[in-house]
Amino acid sequence: MGRFDGRAALVTGAAGGIGAAVVRMLRAEGAKVAVADRDVAGIAAEAHLPGDLMDPAHADGLAGAAAKALGRLDIVVNNAGVIARGPVTETSDADFRLNVGVNVEAPFRICRAAIPLMAAQGGGAIVNVASCWGLRPGPNHAVYCMTKAALASLTQCMGMDHAHQGVRINAVAPNEVNTPMLRTGFAKRGFDPETAIAELNRTVPLGRIAEPEDIADVILFLASDAARYICGAIVEVNGGKPVK
Repeated sequence: MGRFDGRAALVTGAAGGIGAAVVRMLRAEGAKVAVADRDVAGIAAEAHLPGDLMDPAHADGLAGAAAKALGRLDIVVNNAGVIARGPVTETSDADFRLNVGVNVEAPFRICRAAIPLMAAQGGGAIVNVASCWGLRPGPNHAVYCMTKAALASLTQCMGMDHAHQGVRINAVAPNEVNTPMLRTGFAKRGFDPETAIAELNRTVPLGRIAEPEDIADVILFLASDAARYICGAIVEVNGGKPVK
Protein backbone atom coordinates (compact mmCIF):
# COMPACT_ATOMS: atom_id res chain seq x y z
CA MET A 1 0.00 0.00 0.00
CA GLY A 2 1.14 3.53 -0.73
CA ARG A 3 1.21 6.41 1.74
CA PHE A 4 -1.40 8.27 -0.28
CA ASP A 5 -3.82 5.53 -1.29
CA GLY A 6 -7.30 7.00 -1.60
CA ARG A 7 -6.12 10.59 -1.40
CA ALA A 8 -6.49 13.34 -3.96
CA ALA A 9 -3.95 16.09 -4.59
CA LEU A 10 -3.65 19.34 -6.52
CA VAL A 11 -0.15 20.34 -7.66
CA THR A 12 0.55 23.72 -9.25
CA GLY A 13 3.61 24.33 -11.39
CA ALA A 14 3.29 20.69 -12.35
CA ALA A 15 5.30 21.07 -15.56
CA GLY A 16 8.40 22.34 -13.75
CA GLY A 17 11.21 20.37 -12.17
CA ILE A 18 9.97 20.14 -8.59
CA GLY A 19 6.32 19.97 -9.59
CA ALA A 20 6.87 17.12 -12.03
CA ALA A 21 8.76 15.17 -9.37
CA VAL A 22 5.98 15.73 -6.83
CA VAL A 23 3.34 14.53 -9.30
CA ARG A 24 5.28 11.38 -10.20
CA MET A 25 5.99 10.51 -6.58
CA LEU A 26 2.45 11.16 -5.34
CA ARG A 27 0.96 8.98 -8.05
CA ALA A 28 3.54 6.25 -7.41
CA GLU A 29 2.34 6.17 -3.80
CA GLY A 30 -1.33 5.87 -4.62
CA ALA A 31 -2.65 9.43 -4.90
CA LYS A 32 -4.95 10.73 -7.59
CA VAL A 33 -3.47 14.00 -8.85
CA ALA A 34 -4.83 17.08 -10.57
CA VAL A 35 -2.08 19.05 -12.31
CA ALA A 36 -2.13 22.80 -12.90
CA ASP A 37 0.22 24.84 -15.07
CA ARG A 38 0.04 26.99 -18.16
CA ASP A 39 0.59 23.85 -20.27
CA VAL A 40 -0.13 20.43 -18.78
CA ALA A 41 -0.10 18.46 -22.04
CA GLY A 42 1.88 15.26 -21.70
CA ILE A 43 1.81 15.16 -17.89
CA ALA A 44 0.49 11.84 -16.60
CA ALA A 45 -2.27 12.67 -14.11
CA GLU A 46 -5.90 11.96 -13.30
CA ALA A 47 -7.02 15.54 -14.02
CA HIS A 48 -5.56 18.38 -16.06
CA LEU A 49 -6.31 22.00 -15.13
CA PRO A 50 -4.38 24.31 -17.47
CA GLY A 51 -4.53 28.04 -16.99
CA ASP A 52 -2.83 31.24 -15.93
CA LEU A 53 -2.35 31.75 -12.19
CA MET A 54 -2.33 35.50 -12.83
CA ASP A 55 -6.05 35.16 -13.61
CA PRO A 56 -7.83 35.51 -10.24
CA ALA A 57 -10.82 33.50 -11.41
CA HIS A 58 -8.60 30.60 -12.43
CA ALA A 59 -6.69 30.60 -9.14
CA ASP A 60 -9.92 30.92 -7.13
CA GLY A 61 -11.43 27.95 -8.95
CA LEU A 62 -8.53 25.50 -8.92
CA ALA A 63 -9.26 23.83 -5.60
CA GLY A 64 -12.91 23.33 -6.45
CA ALA A 65 -12.10 22.07 -9.93
CA ALA A 66 -9.63 19.56 -8.50
CA ALA A 67 -12.13 18.36 -5.89
CA LYS A 68 -14.82 17.98 -8.55
CA ALA A 69 -12.53 16.07 -10.90
CA LEU A 70 -11.07 13.78 -8.23
CA GLY A 71 -14.04 13.43 -5.89
CA ARG A 72 -12.28 15.08 -2.92
CA LEU A 73 -9.22 17.16 -2.08
CA ASP A 74 -6.76 16.02 0.59
CA ILE A 75 -3.48 17.65 -0.48
CA VAL A 76 -2.52 20.92 -2.14
CA VAL A 77 1.05 21.66 -3.21
CA ASN A 78 1.51 25.31 -4.16
CA ASN A 79 4.70 24.82 -6.13
CA ALA A 80 4.35 27.29 -9.02
CA GLY A 81 6.83 30.15 -8.82
CA VAL A 82 8.69 32.75 -10.84
CA ILE A 83 11.86 34.68 -10.14
CA ALA A 84 12.84 38.29 -10.85
CA ARG A 85 16.53 39.11 -10.50
CA GLY A 86 18.06 42.47 -9.69
CA PRO A 87 17.56 45.31 -7.21
CA VAL A 88 14.27 47.21 -7.08
CA THR A 89 15.74 49.95 -9.26
CA GLU A 90 16.02 47.43 -12.09
CA THR A 91 12.64 45.76 -11.52
CA SER A 92 9.83 46.65 -13.89
CA ASP A 93 6.19 47.00 -12.92
CA ALA A 94 5.46 43.90 -15.00
CA ASP A 95 8.07 41.84 -13.13
CA PHE A 96 6.72 43.08 -9.81
CA ARG A 97 3.13 42.16 -10.71
CA LEU A 98 4.17 38.74 -12.04
CA ASN A 99 6.19 37.80 -8.96
CA VAL A 100 3.56 38.98 -6.50
CA GLY A 101 0.78 37.40 -8.55
CA VAL A 102 2.31 33.95 -8.97
CA ASN A 103 4.36 33.65 -5.76
CA VAL A 104 1.91 35.21 -3.29
CA GLU A 105 -1.55 36.01 -4.62
CA ALA A 106 -2.15 32.67 -6.35
CA PRO A 107 -1.20 30.54 -3.29
CA PHE A 108 -3.37 32.84 -1.15
CA ARG A 109 -6.36 32.35 -3.44
CA ILE A 110 -5.83 28.60 -3.74
CA CYS A 111 -5.48 28.15 0.02
CA ARG A 112 -8.50 30.33 0.70
CA ALA A 113 -10.62 28.07 -1.51
CA ALA A 114 -9.06 24.75 -0.43
CA ILE A 115 -9.21 25.18 3.35
CA PRO A 116 -13.03 25.07 3.64
CA LEU A 117 -13.18 22.04 1.34
CA MET A 118 -10.62 20.18 3.43
CA ALA A 119 -12.22 21.22 6.72
CA ALA A 120 -15.61 19.95 5.56
CA GLN A 121 -14.20 16.49 4.87
CA GLY A 122 -12.27 16.28 8.16
CA GLY A 123 -8.89 17.77 7.25
CA GLY A 124 -6.07 17.89 4.76
CA ALA A 125 -2.55 19.10 4.13
CA ILE A 126 -1.23 22.09 2.22
CA VAL A 127 2.46 22.46 1.37
CA ASN A 128 3.73 25.74 -0.04
CA VAL A 129 7.09 26.09 -1.75
CA ALA A 130 8.85 29.11 -0.24
CA SER A 131 12.63 29.68 -0.36
CA CYS A 132 15.65 30.08 1.88
CA TRP A 133 15.99 33.44 0.13
CA GLY A 134 12.73 34.53 1.70
CA LEU A 135 14.01 33.71 5.18
CA ARG A 136 17.47 35.26 4.82
CA PRO A 137 17.49 37.41 1.68
CA GLY A 138 20.47 37.40 -0.64
CA PRO A 139 21.57 40.21 -2.94
CA ASN A 140 20.03 41.28 -6.24
CA HIS A 141 16.74 39.38 -5.89
CA ALA A 142 14.72 41.99 -4.01
CA VAL A 143 11.22 41.27 -5.29
CA TYR A 144 11.71 37.49 -5.37
CA CYS A 145 12.94 37.52 -1.76
CA MET A 146 10.02 39.72 -0.73
CA THR A 147 7.44 37.39 -2.24
CA LYS A 148 8.95 34.23 -0.77
CA ALA A 149 9.11 35.92 2.65
CA ALA A 150 5.44 36.79 2.28
CA LEU A 151 4.59 33.19 1.39
CA ALA A 152 6.53 31.88 4.38
CA SER A 153 4.73 34.29 6.73
CA LEU A 154 1.35 33.47 5.19
CA THR A 155 2.06 29.78 5.73
CA GLN A 156 2.87 30.30 9.40
CA CYS A 157 -0.27 32.38 9.96
CA MET A 158 -2.55 29.92 8.16
CA GLY A 159 -0.93 27.04 10.01
CA MET A 160 -2.03 28.55 13.31
CA ASP A 161 -5.43 29.72 12.12
CA HIS A 162 -6.64 26.46 10.60
CA ALA A 163 -5.02 23.73 12.70
CA HIS A 164 -8.23 23.36 14.70
CA GLN A 165 -10.00 22.40 11.47
CA GLY A 166 -7.60 19.53 10.84
CA VAL A 167 -5.87 21.38 8.00
CA ARG A 168 -2.09 21.30 8.34
CA ILE A 169 -0.30 24.02 6.41
CA ASN A 170 3.49 23.99 6.08
CA ALA A 171 6.18 25.09 3.63
CA VAL A 172 9.51 23.91 2.30
CA ALA A 173 12.28 26.46 1.76
CA PRO A 174 14.82 25.21 -0.79
CA ASN A 175 18.05 26.85 -1.85
CA GLU A 176 19.26 26.28 -5.43
CA VAL A 177 17.63 23.33 -7.21
CA ASN A 178 18.72 21.78 -10.51
CA THR A 179 15.59 22.64 -12.46
CA PRO A 180 14.88 23.92 -15.97
CA MET A 181 14.12 27.34 -14.43
CA LEU A 182 17.59 27.51 -12.88
CA ARG A 183 19.29 26.39 -16.09
CA THR A 184 17.27 28.81 -18.22
CA GLY A 185 18.19 31.62 -15.86
CA PHE A 186 21.89 30.91 -16.30
CA ALA A 187 21.55 30.72 -20.08
CA LYS A 188 19.66 34.03 -20.22
CA ARG A 189 22.50 35.68 -18.34
CA GLY A 190 25.10 34.29 -20.74
CA PHE A 191 26.44 31.46 -18.54
CA ASP A 192 26.88 27.84 -19.55
CA PRO A 193 24.40 26.00 -17.29
CA GLU A 194 26.62 22.95 -16.77
CA THR A 195 29.61 25.07 -15.76
CA ALA A 196 27.49 27.30 -13.53
CA ILE A 197 25.91 24.33 -11.74
CA ALA A 198 29.32 22.71 -11.26
CA GLU A 199 30.50 25.91 -9.60
CA LEU A 200 27.39 26.05 -7.42
CA ASN A 201 27.95 22.45 -6.34
CA ARG A 202 31.27 23.45 -4.79
CA THR A 203 29.50 25.99 -2.56
CA VAL A 204 27.25 23.42 -0.89
CA PRO A 205 28.48 21.56 2.22
CA LEU A 206 26.78 18.36 1.00
CA GLY A 207 28.68 18.69 -2.30
CA ARG A 208 25.87 19.44 -4.76
CA ILE A 209 22.79 21.58 -5.22
CA ALA A 210 19.44 19.86 -4.78
CA GLU A 211 17.76 17.72 -7.37
CA PRO A 212 13.96 18.12 -7.69
CA GLU A 213 13.44 14.78 -5.95
CA ASP A 214 15.31 16.05 -2.88
CA ILE A 215 12.68 18.73 -2.44
CA ALA A 216 9.77 16.53 -3.50
CA ASP A 217 10.64 13.97 -0.81
CA VAL A 218 10.23 16.64 1.89
CA ILE A 219 7.00 17.91 0.33
CA LEU A 220 5.56 14.39 0.39
CA PHE A 221 6.67 13.94 3.99
CA LEU A 222 4.86 17.14 5.02
CA ALA A 223 1.76 16.01 3.15
CA SER A 224 1.81 12.57 4.79
CA ASP A 225 0.57 11.23 8.11
CA ALA A 226 4.19 11.01 9.25
CA ALA A 227 4.04 14.81 9.61
CA ARG A 228 0.74 14.74 11.50
CA TYR A 229 2.07 16.99 14.31
CA ILE A 230 3.86 19.49 12.04
CA CYS A 231 1.85 22.62 11.41
CA GLY A 232 2.85 26.16 10.44
CA ALA A 233 6.48 25.09 9.92
CA ILE A 234 8.99 26.26 7.33
CA VAL A 235 11.38 23.39 6.58
CA GLU A 236 14.68 24.45 5.01
CA VAL A 237 16.11 22.02 2.46
CA ASN A 238 19.44 23.55 1.56
CA GLY A 239 22.23 20.98 1.82
CA GLY A 240 23.72 23.06 4.63
CA LYS A 241 24.36 26.04 2.37
CA PRO A 242 23.63 29.50 3.79
CA VAL A 243 22.19 32.26 1.64
CA LYS A 244 24.88 34.75 0.68
